[in-house]
Amino acid sequence: MNKKIEAIDIQLHYGDFHALKGINMGIEEKKVTAFIGPSGCGKSTFLKSLNRMNDLVDGCKITGEILLDGANIQQMDPNDLRKKVGMVFQKPNPFPMSIYDNIAYGPRTHGIKNKEELDYIVEEALKGAAIWEDVKNKLNKSALALSGGQQQRICIARALAVNPDVLLMDEPTSALDPISTAKIEELVLSLKDNYTIAVVTHNMQQATRISDNTAFFLQGEVIEFGETNELFFNPKNQKTEDYITGRFG
Repeated sequence: MNKKIEAIDIQLHYGDFHALKGINMGIEEKKVTAFIGPSGCGKSTFLKSLNRMNDLVDGCKITGEILLDGANIQQMDPNDLRKKVGMVFQKPNPFPMSIYDNIAYGPRTHGIKNKEELDYIVEEALKGAAIWEDVKNKLNKSALALSGGQQQRICIARALAVNPDVLLMDEPTSALDPISTAKIEELVLSLKDNYTIAVVTHNMQQATRISDNTAFFLQGEVIEFGETNELFFNPKNQKTEDYITGRFG
């Protein structure tokens, strides 16, 4: 298994609360890894630790190691890390500016000023997020005028614009209708040719549709982790089976 990210004995506390307990996991390169489990089980907390978003939370302490291509992310500049490991949130959160400026925001922050270069990056990112055809004639219009599903694809394009290696998605379709959800799922499947993707989802059917590997979290621990089909159709742990068949959670 070609591990893009490796977590080694991750323990995470918010003050006195022990949120992650000894997480060990390898996230495979150019595959989709899904995190499932009941609310409050640690899956989003773990996702956010992969690009140090938890650094921004007061009273958060983390021990253990997270390696990106073998390098410890705690020793990286957070901005460099977040350029390599992009994030898409549950609720679409485009900036209150034009579609063009939303996508160009990251590259500009990283020092790209040339208009031709920015035009190219914006177009490629929007194509990558499968929304170029919808918006190519209204790049100067506000991104907030788009539908929820389109806004989420703008947020994905914004993440792609800085050319990351990894894309983290925290329940990217939970605020969307079924048609938009299907489009985002299709997009995720097309993106894994070029990116390593980790996605938190409450929707177990979604995990079976889009992911290669799945981790089942419960009370801050990974109960089971393996190939998605194997985990869903032949779980090794009784707790996994109980969760998947709806006996709890």
